[in-house]
Amino acid sequence: MKYGIQMYSLRDSTDKDLDGSLKAVADMGYKLVEFAGFFGHSAEEVRAMLDKYDLEIVATHSDWVDLKTNFADTVKYHKILGNKRYVIPGAALETREKLDDFIAFVNEVQPKLKAEGIELGYHNHAFEFEPTAEGYHIHRELQEKTDLFFELDTYWTFVAKLDPVKELERLGNRVKMIHLKDGLEDGTGLSLGSGKAPVAAVKAKAVEMGIDIVVESEGCDPTGKEEVQRCIDYLKTLD
Repeated sequence: MKYGIQMYSLRDSTDKDLDGSLKAVADMGYKLVEFAGFFGHSAEEVRAMLDKYDLEIVATHSDWVDLKTNFADTVKYHKILGNKRYVIPGAALETREKLDDFIAFVNEVQPKLKAEGIELGYHNHAFEFEPTAEGYHIHRELQEKTDLFFELDTYWTFVAKLDPVKELERLGNRVKMIHLKDGLEDGTGLSLGSGKAPVAAVKAKAVEMGIDIVVESEGCDPTGKEEVQRCIDYLKTLD
């Protein structure tokens, strides 16, 4: 089983030592990497790090505004990395005006990215599944009015009081990858196997559906490296 890691999980070390952080996750057995920032490194430098540790980029969490302000350079950077999935990690869509502007933009830029070999996706937190003050549900609007793929964060789905397994079934082929995470109902994140989220059932469903599994851990307890080591150790008990 090839597991991915969202590098935000090691945010206590990636900004200071991205190379060392990538080496650490490769040594643990993670094979796929999802970036959350590049910390001033050129695309060539990051690609060299991936190649050195035999890691594959599965996606990035990247700001949608970068596509709006500098499309050409942003695309060039991601193509050098070999990245084929540009995931928007979240957006402030709490008013109809903001939501409509966002939908109009992603519908405009998505075919341009597709022509460059890059898919555009969206990563949820809990609030996208909850009604806004204006009464709409953000995730439902994105489902109905865009062709974005979804990176379903199964823990935040659980915090929103939904069954992540049922959401995976409902969304079907709109989901290309998941965040496999654990924690408590109140939003307190924990390493895999330490919380209340249905991690084993979610993992089994993702395997059944043939979608990429990316581990993310909300805490750095006592460090990000130690936390994600516990996560992969737990996953090995499920294999």
